[in-house]
Amino acid sequence: MEAVNAEIITIGDEILYGQIVDTNSAWMGTELTKLGIKVKQITSISDNAEHIIAALDDARTRADIILITGGLGPTKDDLTKDVLTAYFHTTLKLHEPSLADIAAIFEKRGIEVTELNRQQAFLPESCIPVRNALGTAPGMWFEQDGKVYVSMPGVPFEMKRMMTDIVLPKLKAHFRTPEIIHKVIQTIGIAESMLADRLEAWELALPPHIKLAYLPYLAGVRLRLTGAGDDATILEQELQSEVEKLSQIIPKYIFAYGEVSLEEAVGNLLKAQNLTIATAESCTGGYLAHKFTSIPGSSAYFMGSIVAYHNDVKIRELYVNPETLQQHGAVSEATVREMAENVRKKLNTTIGVATSGIAGPDGGTADKPVGTIWIAYADEHKTIAKQLNYNKNRLLNIEYTALVALNLIRQSLATTVDE
Repeated sequence: MEAVNAEIITIGDEILYGQIVDTNSAWMGTELTKLGIKVKQITSISDNAEHIIAALDDARTRADIILITGGLGPTKDDLTKDVLTAYFHTTLKLHEPSLADIAAIFEKRGIEVTELNRQQAFLPESCIPVRNALGTAPGMWFEQDGKVYVSMPGVPFEMKRMMTDIVLPKLKAHFRTPEIIHKVIQTIGIAESMLADRLEAWELALPPHIKLAYLPYLAGVRLRLTGAGDDATILEQELQSEVEKLSQIIPKYIFAYGEVSLEEAVGNLLKAQNLTIATAESCTGGYLAHKFTSIPGSSAYFMGSIVAYHNDVKIRELYVNPETLQQHGAVSEATVREMAENVRKKLNTTIGVATSGIAGPDGGTADKPVGTIWIAYADEHKTIAKQLNYNKNRLLNIEYTALVALNLIRQSLATTVDE
């Protein structure tokens, strides 16, 4: 079965100026993949007739489906409908059902339909109108030379409703597509290049219809296996077999399967072992606590946090020995160990975790430059401290510290070990 390829064209100066973020393309790509349709390219262009025509000409050389968003508003800078009318050598004609939908929207608002909005009900004669249940700009479906072109509003909630109700089912019926299944494996604590080295033999042995993608992030790599085939059941079995092989190669670095965040995975470990945790934070300023509390139901294991940014608070609230601070400084193994141990005792939890460091952009010294960070994990049996050196910008240093601290918790609780 041949692959069905799609291209997405987003139209609007506001996207190119950075005034809005194009979230439409990501959502459409996800939904098209579920149907076995591969997005080959995403293009953002200005509200310019020549640019729109050039983008359409290019897209039809690569794709079977061209999805267009934007430029369907009632104002003069919205050119998409007029350009498509000329592109497909047709004329505009009043579409009465679309006018009725527009009138109903205005009636609910208690105002009369403006002439500009009435003009939105004039659609190219050669198109199949696509109803907009939530707005005044109907969509348009064109077919030419075996290609499908669909133009939709750029307003995300209007586009999504139109795609879900009409466009996606119609595409599924129009094209015969292969089954496409993704498997996501979440890893942390190993660099992309090192991970690739470990997986080289396994990756080379993958069947031709199963592909591996490396998707790195701040402290780890998401691995995505994508399989394509005619039989979903067989494909699912093949992918699961490869995931099981992978889990034997890098068990130490896998923290979850599927779209599961590290904080959720750590929370699941804490719940499974009936443990509770508290944080003592200096350089992360409560960000680690935020990661925990971003997960619904985290009150079952997360008891609270003390943000001890100033040394006086470390002494008063976390009982850090003043001599420790005097002798070793706030950014030190000795200090962070006391913070972790004492927050556990003060908040009566089974685990305490602490962070202290120099996030930047200033405050560093020759001995402790910006990016010098200490984290610690403490339970009733042990205390583990770890030094980090990650001299990026301030916010990245804070985020990285929280992720590494979460991974330290995971490693301390996990029972699997690397081969």
